[in-house]
Amino acid sequence: MLATVLATGCKKEYLQTKPTDQVALEEVFTSTTNANAVLNGIYAYMFTRTTTTTSNAQGKPGVAGILLGIDFMGEDVHQANATWFTSTGEGNYVSPRTDTHASNLYYYRTFYRMINNANYILDNIDAATGTDAEKNRIKAEAYTIRAYAYSYLVQFYGTRYDASAKPNNQLAVPLVLTSADIAKPRVSVEQVYTQIISDLDKAIALNVTTKTNKTHADVWVAKGLRARVALTMQDYPNAIKYAKDVIDGGKYPLMSQTDYQSGFNNNGLSEFMWCAMPTTEQGDTFGSYYAQIAYNANTTYMRGTPKMINSALYDQISATDVRKKMWEPSPTAANFPLPTTSFTRRAYMSRKFSVKTVGDPSLGDVPWMRSAEMHLILAEAYARNGQDVLAQAALFALVSKRDLSAIQSIKIGTALIDEIMINRRVELWGEGFRYLDLKRLNLPLNRNAVPNYVATSVSNVMAIPAGDVRFLFLIPRDEINANPNIGPQNP
Repeated sequence: MLATVLATGCKKEYLQTKPTDQVALEEVFTSTTNANAVLNGIYAYMFTRTTTTTSNAQGKPGVAGILLGIDFMGEDVHQANATWFTSTGEGNYVSPRTDTHASNLYYYRTFYRMINNANYILDNIDAATGTDAEKNRIKAEAYTIRAYAYSYLVQFYGTRYDASAKPNNQLAVPLVLTSADIAKPRVSVEQVYTQIISDLDKAIALNVTTKTNKTHADVWVAKGLRARVALTMQDYPNAIKYAKDVIDGGKYPLMSQTDYQSGFNNNGLSEFMWCAMPTTEQGDTFGSYYAQIAYNANTTYMRGTPKMINSALYDQISATDVRKKMWEPSPTAANFPLPTTSFTRRAYMSRKFSVKTVGDPSLGDVPWMRSAEMHLILAEAYARNGQDVLAQAALFALVSKRDLSAIQSIKIGTALIDEIMINRRVELWGEGFRYLDLKRLNLPLNRNAVPNYVATSVSNVMAIPAGDVRFLFLIPRDEINANPNIGPQNP
C-alpha cells in the first residue's frame, strides 16, 4: 500500500498526482493507522538511496545528498582532487545551471514528491477513522514537511528574498497544495513564502509535543523551521521569537563536549531535534551521507578523498574550543588514526562525522535540525535587528558550551555580525547551510581566499560575484516538457 502511494509521479510528469498504480484513496486513508504509514513513508523517502527507478543522480541519499551537494557549492567544505563528487555538478555550479542535469532534477523531484504525499495526507486525514489527537499529529507533521520542502525549492529555483523589495514578485516554483493540482504555473517568491508561513503556523497551532522518535517533526521542529525561514526573509523579530521559543522550551539542550566529539551520528545526542535514522537495510552502503563525509567510512571515495575545512576558517577557531578538534591541520598516524592503511590523510581533514557502527561502513543518523542552529539564528537576528547586547549574550550561550574558556564578546555592529557568522560556518559545517547563506545574504563566493582550496576539485570555479545568475537553479527540462503551464525558464 505504502509503495504505491509513494509512487506519485510517472517518468516525465513529476507533479502528476494520480498515478495509474495507486490504490484507491478510500482504501489508503480508512484510518489514522494507514495514514501514519503514508507519513512514515515520506520520512523514509527523505533518506532513501537513489536507484535507477527514482533517479540516475550519483550519490544522492535523499535530502542528505542534497545538503551535501549545496555545502559543496560554498567555500568551507571541499576535497583534495576531482572525483565523481565533482561530476555531480554542484561544486562547479554546472548542475544548477543545466536544466537536463541529473542532480538538478533530483533536487526538484525529491521535494515535490514529499509535497505530493503530504498533500494526500492533508486532503484525506479528516475523513479517516481515529482519534482527533492522532489526526492532529499527522496533520501537523504533513504541514511541516510541506513547508520544509518548499523552503528549499523557493531558495533553489527563485531569486533571494529581499525584505526591502516587498512583494517579491520574481518567479519561483508551482504551488501544489492539493492532490488534485496538476500542471500548475510558477508563482512568485512572495507567494511561496506566504504559504510556507501559513503551513508552519498551522502546524505550530496544533502543538504536537510528542513523537515516536526523532525522524518525526514535532512543534519544536515546526518552530525551528519557522525561525529558519524568518531569518531567510530578514524578518528578524519572528526569527528571534521562534528561535527563542525553541531554546527556552529546553527539550533539546546543547551537547556536552564529550558528545560533541562522538561523531554527529546518533539521534540520542541531545541537540538533535530532527534527523534521519536509517537502518542498515535502508541505507546505501556506498552512496549514503556518511559514505561521503565520515572520515572512517570504509568506502573507496572516503578512503581516498576525505573532506577538508577551509583553513582560513579553521584558523579563526579558538585553541580552547572543542570545535577546533573536529579537523586536523597536520594529520599523522598518531594524531589521526584511521581504520586501515588504505585511507588517505589530508591537511585540515574532518573528523566531525564518523560512522555510527564499526561493522557498517557508512551508517549514521543524519541531522536535519539541531538546537545549536537556533542559538545562531537568535544571535544573528538580534545583531541584524540592532540589539547588540542581546546578540552578544545569545552567541555566548552557544560558544560557552563549545569553549569553556570563552569570554562573552563585546563587539558591536558589523564586527559582531561577522563573529556570529564565523561561528555559524564552523558550527554547521557539512550540514547544508553555506550556499543558502551566501544566497540569502547576497554574498559572493570567494574560494581564492581559501589557502588550501584545490581548484581542480571544482573545475576551477573559484569565484562568483554576489547576485550572479549562477546562484539561481534552472527549472528542470523534464518539468518544462511535462507542464505546459510552467511559464518562462529562469534566466
